[in-house]
Amino acid sequence: MLNIYDLIILDIMLPKKNGYQVAKTIREKHNTTPILMLTARSDVDDKVNGLNSGADYYLTKPFDTRELLACVNALLRRQGSQVNELAFGNTRLDMESASLICGENSVRLSAREFEVMRLLMVSGKNHISKETLLTKVWDFDSDAVENHVEAYVSFLRKKLASISSDVRIEAARRLGYHLECDEQC
Repeated sequence: MLNIYDLIILDIMLPKKNGYQVAKTIREKHNTTPILMLTARSDVDDKVNGLNSGADYYLTKPFDTRELLACVNALLRRQGSQVNELAFGNTRLDMESASLICGENSVRLSAREFEVMRLLMVSGKNHISKETLLTKVWDFDSDAVENHVEAYVSFLRKKLASISSDVRIEAARRLGYHLECDEQC
């Protein structure tokens, strides 16, 4: 399962593998999830090792909560997680109102519809598996199954059609879903 988390906060001093090894393993698997090393080790060599092992940022303890939140927000911004709007084809997803907008037409989405659509728009033409959608939209403890994903995709398809969007949610057997549009996207 690649890229199912928005951000990884990692300490260096872990019981079995150290944080350097964990970060290196994550990057070897081509996982691009941002990694924030949050640790008490503050030597320059530790920072260099942390960044060279795959961390995107290195923050030492003690830290101010505002600094931690600023780091988290900066890393999420780089991932496109904190923007006001996502767009694909002629359709926009307003992050504040949880609305799909196409020209003058708009429709509000439920919280789960919004999360599924957000993940699809971030992935764009790349496939996103049902398993990943389940993991990111529903809790690990949830009883949700793949049929839940299929139902929400169906809801979204109807809503896209209702606003005359040129965006289609396409299914690829065993790969998941991706977006396409009628015009060149």
